[in-house]
Amino acid sequence: MHPQPIPPQPSQESVWDYPRPPRLEDTSKHIQILLNGVMLVDTRQAKRVVETSHPPVYYIPPDDIQMTYLLPSARSTYCEWKGQGAYYHVVVGDRRLENVAWYYPTPTPAFASIQNYVAFYPAPMDACLVDGETVEPQPGNFYGGWITRDIVGPFKGAPGSWGW
Repeated sequence: MHPQPIPPQPSQESVWDYPRPPRLEDTSKHIQILLNGVMLVDTRQAKRVVETSHPPVYYIPPDDIQMTYLLPSARSTYCEWKGQGAYYHVVVGDRRLENVAWYYPTPTPAFASIQNYVAFYPAPMDACLVDGETVEPQPGNFYGGWITRDIVGPFKGAPGSWGW
């Protein structure tokens, strides 16, 4: 089955216009993450990865993260484009979220500029915001894309999308 892309309106992007292999971009959008009353992330220096059929994933410089709330995890995964990924648990007060953030300690050359930058799954957080807009998590539990009203799909991760 092939998806039927939603035509983007002016000021929107279609994930079906994103490249494969993925592209890394600087962004000046205001990225914030709130958890358990703490502003965990506040930056205008994020980078985003865009890839066909996926909403953007934002990578945050460690200097703009309250890193004291992140604990190293034993989990690791491999991305054919970015390399070996490592994970963090996030603990804020009485809330502990397992393996909800990841980074690349030694990324491939094409993604060297996100070395140690951290991406977060939006679903477990109290709020993830892009320029003040609360994001919708990418469907499914595998991918970490952030959906805003300026991004249209359909998105990989929705039921029936694994064959795309």
